Amino acid sequence: MPDPTVPPTPPVPLAALLAREDLALRQIAGPSGPSLVIHAAHTSEMADPYPYLLGGELLLTAGVHIPDAAGSGTYFDDYVSRIVAAGGAALGFGLAPVHDTVPRALIEACDGYGLPLVEVPPQTPFTAVARAVWQLLAQARLAELRRVTEAQQSLAAAAARPDPVPSVLRQLAQRMGGWTALYGPEGTEIASAGRQPEAPVRDALAELAEVVRPSGPGTPTSATHATAGTHLAAYTLSTGFVLGVATATREPGDHTIASVATVLLTLLTGEQQSGSGAARTSALVRLLLGGTAEEVAPLLDRGDTWFVVHACRNDPRARPDLLSGTRGTARPATNHPHPPDLLAATALGAALGSPLIDATGGIVQVLVPADRTPQPQPGWTLGVSAPAPPQRLALADTQAARALARARATRTPLLSHGGRPGLSELVPEEEAEAHARALLGPLSAHPALVETLRTWLSLHGSWDRTAVALSVHRNTVRQRIARSAELLHAELDDPDVRMELWFALRQE
Repeated sequence: MPDPTVPPTPPVPLAALLAREDLALRQIAGPSGPSLVIHAAHTSEMADPYPYLLGGELLLTAGVHIPDAAGSGTYFDDYVSRIVAAGGAALGFGLAPVHDTVPRALIEACDGYGLPLVEVPPQTPFTAVARAVWQLLAQARLAELRRVTEAQQSLAAAAARPDPVPSVLRQLAQRMGGWTALYGPEGTEIASAGRQPEAPVRDALAELAEVVRPSGPGTPTSATHATAGTHLAAYTLSTGFVLGVATATREPGDHTIASVATVLLTLLTGEQQSGSGAARTSALVRLLLGGTAEEVAPLLDRGDTWFVVHACRNDPRARPDLLSGTRGTARPATNHPHPPDLLAATALGAALGSPLIDATGGIVQVLVPADRTPQPQPGWTLGVSAPAPPQRLALADTQAARALARARATRTPLLSHGGRPGLSELVPEEEAEAHARALLGPLSAHPALVETLRTWLSLHGSWDRTAVALSVHRNTVRQRIARSAELLHAELDDPDVRMELWFALRQE
């Protein structure tokens, strides 16, 4: 587990700070090397700074607290020992305005307690040192985020390969520069990747895996250990499997990268444990071999009635309610779906309560059992169909797509296809469909006109929102609506005409 005395920030080597020529810092005592890191810079003139340190700091002092007779007693030993006890990483001593040189007794105390001592010249203010530390920490944080992001993308791509579990282990071993192993529920090693360590290290990792294996309340979900110069980590999967990692070093971001792999492996091994993955494969094979939706649906678990959900990631740059440009040449701001990654799509499916997802395009499609009503999800815009049996899933897919288009245009987190009784309940289905075919017949050869008219009516005649929903220019919407009115010989400003057309369009 992480050391609770060290702030959870990516550290920077003390050597990187010493290398800054503009600061002219010089280490004059204590150990040196790339393993010495700092997490922050703190200035204090307290004789006992212990209560004010979190650990990992470069403590800066001008020696104001030092008494005149300090060199002849134990003052410096006591002072340095308290810094070390608090977890201080290094001590910086300013040569002005109190002291012209660093006290010899302080140098000896730092050498004795193994605390790096840095001389700060008079022309370098402590604020400049603190700012340099902040800049180095920001750079380290950015590098960590970039490394984690790249690792997440590569792990997600590995999970989509035909051999997902071995691929994820190989990618994790490559990203962390070590060896990875997956242990089954019985404790046996079922897969591994990377350069295999010596037998004692492998045995130690297998023992660590047993520490996190679920055995009742209080079992840790992760654990770390070190042996023979190798860092070991084990992560439990809710499916009973355990992920083990052995690396030569422990880098910032390693825990986050391993956690991403843990999520993916949980999903992959969960399918193996529950058999749902095999059931979905069987359903796909049957469809490819000519099976009907009614025959296949029972294999998908609770397959009597389904919601079809279409979802797109929210793009903070999209402003569907605003126009860019000047009057007369205005254009709707773009609102194209933000492409989701596999992890995001999988997380959405899990939140909706279904593993049946398709994220191959810019839109994520999810098949949700009707006993789980979809709810709004942060960061997503959802369009939801009416509950549908297997033979009407194609129609439900169309309903979800139309609902999503309206949701995007109106900036609504979730819109469902209207399912409450309407005029259609008062008219026999065959007569309603015949009336719709006759009324919309002039548009039958122009699918784009039909869809534009449907969207325009559903958005109460808004040109801009219709343009956003269809991802076209609003002038295109005006032209299509005008052409529809011409072909239908109808006055579309008449509410009675709109109502009749909407009734007809609902029959499709």
